[in-house]
Amino acid sequence: MRARSYGSPIAEPLHPERPMKPNVMLTVASLLTLLLIMFHLTDDVLLQAEGHVKYPIPVLVFVVWLYGTLMLSDRVPGLVIMLLGGLVAAGMIVVHSTGGVVHKNGGFFFVWTMFALSATGWFTAILSARGLWLKFRARRSGLAAS
Repeated sequence: MRARSYGSPIAEPLHPERPMKPNVMLTVASLLTLLLIMFHLTDDVLLQAEGHVKYPIPVLVFVVWLYGTLMLSDRVPGLVIMLLGGLVAAGMIVVHSTGGVVHKNGGFFFVWTMFALSATGWFTAILSARGLWLKFRARRSGLAAS
């Protein structure tokens, strides 16, 4: 006699008719990247001398990035905002590794944030570039059919 199984078998996906959509993955990746870059910049502010950081500028960038991610995710401007945000996030590790800005007292969290920020930044950039490519390809094929 077979043991009774509750739910779906392990080998079958839970919802085969509803696979993960690239737009959902892009939105989640962009929001995660934004959160990580906020952690990173907070750490940078705490490690710098007072008066060297202009607080309103990052906040404005965060608002534009958040708006582009949540309100414009299916439009070209939103995809461009997420692409630029992803590239900036992915480049943070390069800036800190070549400029000698990484402090020894930054600790585990700072270094972990740099790795996570780079990975999610690249993932966001790749997904948004893919979205832009599909948008431009659809426009081009739509114009050719007219």
